[in-house]
Amino acid sequence: MAYASTAILLTAEERSALEKNVRGEKTEQRLAFRSRIILRAAGGMGTCAIAAQLQTYPATVSKWRVRFARVGLAGLADAPRSGAPGKYTKETERRILARLDEAVPRGETAWTVRLLAKELGDVSEDHIWRVLRRHGIHLQRRRG
Repeated sequence: MAYASTAILLTAEERSALEKNVRGEKTEQRLAFRSRIILRAAGGMGTCAIAAQLQTYPATVSKWRVRFARVGLAGLADAPRSGAPGKYTKETERRILARLDEAVPRGETAWTVRLLAKELGDVSEDHIWRVLRRHGIHLQRRRG
């Protein structure tokens, strides 16, 4: 199957960013791979030649060429995936952190994840753990 190649023209800034993606040690491999595709396309290579050189499918090369031509560097990022919307918001995170600043309920000595989940009522223990981890909070080290 013959693929019509979308022409890629790079600005100096785009070329620099793509080369940085390819050389960067901490760059995600999928972003580095997509950057290699675009650099080769900008160099005048055809879709099938790029696919052969990078050992991938021509459809993959074509996809990233077209997305880059339409959107630019932002087109190399992953598109949003389908799925259920997030259950918790930043407001939920604020509520968790605010509750930690309040006094523990009568009869308790310190906040625990289980106690926080019980007090908040609509937040899972797993989510509370994620919030605490993200903020570097260790309940066992906290003092009243």
